[in-house]
Amino acid sequence: MYKKVLWATDGSESADRAMAHAKALAAESGGSISVVYCEEFTLPGKGGGSYPVHANEDEMQAKIQRQVADLSSNGTKATLHTTRSRVGGAAHAIAEIADQEHSDVIVVGTRGRTALTGLLLGGVTQRLLHISPCPVLAVPPNHGSES
Repeated sequence: MYKKVLWATDGSESADRAMAHAKALAAESGGSISVVYCEEFTLPGKGGGSYPVHANEDEMQAKIQRQVADLSSNGTKATLHTTRSRVGGAAHAIAEIADQEHSDVIVVGTRGRTALTGLLLGGVTQRLLHISPCPVLAVPPNHGSES
């Protein structure tokens, strides 16, 4: 049913939990995973420049590249799409890639790395629920954790 799975990640623990669901969905159908990471940048200041919102961007990107390599080495066809947006634009960037890739489902965690989140869902997940071109599987923080 879900041959083209898109896993949206920001490198957070919540996104890592969602990866297991993306992998399971792709495995069930013999499908593939498109991994999307969106680097967000601040709005330009008086000096004109924009900066990454998170100081550890290089570290996060390296982690995600390792995760994609691990997926691929374990038999799941996985490709990485890295994109950029201004603060608050990650959901639109993810939805655009999902549309371009003709994704069947977007798998995402419900809480990300940013402190500016919605009351019940992370801001990106909440926005994706409204603008996504396909179904969104939002994996809650405690799903799959040990009790």
